[in-house]
Amino acid sequence: MKSNDKTDDAPAAQAAPGAGANETPAFTLTTSRQFPSWLAETGASIALTTYQSGKVILVGSNKGTGRLSVFERTLERPMGLAFDGKRQLAIASMVQITVFADAARADDGKRTATSEGYDAVFVPQFASYTADIDAHDLAFAANGRLVFANTLFSCLAVASPTHSFKPLWRPPFITRLAPEDRCHLNGLAMRDGQPAYVTCVSATDVADGWRDNRAGGGIVVDVAANQIVCRGLAMPHSPRLHDGKLWVLNSGAGEIGTVDLAQGRFEPVAFCPGYLRGLAFIGPYALVGLSEPRENRTFAGLPLQDRLAAENVAPRCGVYVIDTRTGDILHWLRIEGVVTELYDVLALPGMTRPSMIGFRSQEIRRVVSVED
Repeated sequence: MKSNDKTDDAPAAQAAPGAGANETPAFTLTTSRQFPSWLAETGASIALTTYQSGKVILVGSNKGTGRLSVFERTLERPMGLAFDGKRQLAIASMVQITVFADAARADDGKRTATSEGYDAVFVPQFASYTADIDAHDLAFAANGRLVFANTLFSCLAVASPTHSFKPLWRPPFITRLAPEDRCHLNGLAMRDGQPAYVTCVSATDVADGWRDNRAGGGIVVDVAANQIVCRGLAMPHSPRLHDGKLWVLNSGAGEIGTVDLAQGRFEPVAFCPGYLRGLAFIGPYALVGLSEPRENRTFAGLPLQDRLAAENVAPRCGVYVIDTRTGDILHWLRIEGVVTELYDVLALPGMTRPSMIGFRSQEIRRVVSVED
C-alpha cells in the first residue's frame, strides 16, 4: 500500500494496491488553495470510508512542507467510523467491526513518530463478527462498548462477544426484529456516551418499505423519548450533536442543517453539490462528505437532482469544510477516479499524519505493543 503527498491545487495520484507506475491511479485528490494549511493548523487529520471502492482513506499533513499526507487501506465495504478520543479507531465493514489501536501512542498519552514520519499507526487488535447486517453509523458508548446502527434489522445494537449482535433499541413504529431493512435506520448521534438520536429514511414497518418514501419520508427519532422529532426529510444521514445543537444531513436535498426540536423542523445551513453522508466537526467547522448520486432507483427522483440543475452544477465526491456560524463553504477536498461515493467522515484530533497497518501486510507480523 502506498501513500502520496500533494501540493495545493494540483491532483495527487493515489495508486491502487499493487499498481505499477504506468497503471491508472485508483483515485486523485485536489483541494482548494487553503485546505492543506487549514488542516495543518487544526492539528487534526481526517478519516474517510468509501464502501463503493472498499477503502479507508486517512488525510493528514506533512510537517513543514505544506502538503497533504494521504494514506489508504483496503477493507471489505467499510462504512461507519468511531474514535474513542484517545487511541481506538473502530470501523464497521461487511461482516465485522474491527477496532484498531494507535501503536504510536503510549499508555501515558505520549506519542512517538515512526521513522516514516507518521504520528499515529492504527493496528488491528480485535474484531466482532456480525455477519452481513449492513451496519452503518458506529460509536463508542460510555462503557466502552460499540453501539451501531443495525440497518438490516431496523434497530440499534451493540457488539457481542458471543453472538452477531445484541439488540439495544428499535423505533416505536418497528413492531418486531426482522432482517428486512424496513425503515433504513442509518444514522446515530450520541450524547454523554449514550445513543440520543437516529435517522431513518422512512417510518415504515414493512420489508424494504423505505424505498417508496425516499424524497420526503425521512425522520429523526429521539431514542430516550422514543418518538419522532422531525419529519419531511429526504434520506437523512449522520445526525450529530455539536455545540448544543442537533445537526443532520438532509442527504437527498444536498443540505446540512440543524433540527429545531421545539418546532420539529429542519433548518438548512448550507447546500453542497452532492449526496451527503458523513459529518464531523473541528471547532466551529463542519466537515461534510459528498458523493455522486448513483444512477439507479434509490437515488432517482430526489430534490437534489432539481437543485443541481437549478444551480447548473455537477455532483461531486469529496469533503466540504463549512463555517457553522455563517454557512460559508471555506475549503474543499475533491476526489475523482474510481472513488465516487463516501460514507463516513471522522476527525482525528491531535494526529497530524496517521497511517494504518493492513491485514495482509508484512508490517502486521512485526508491529508489537505491550500493555503497561
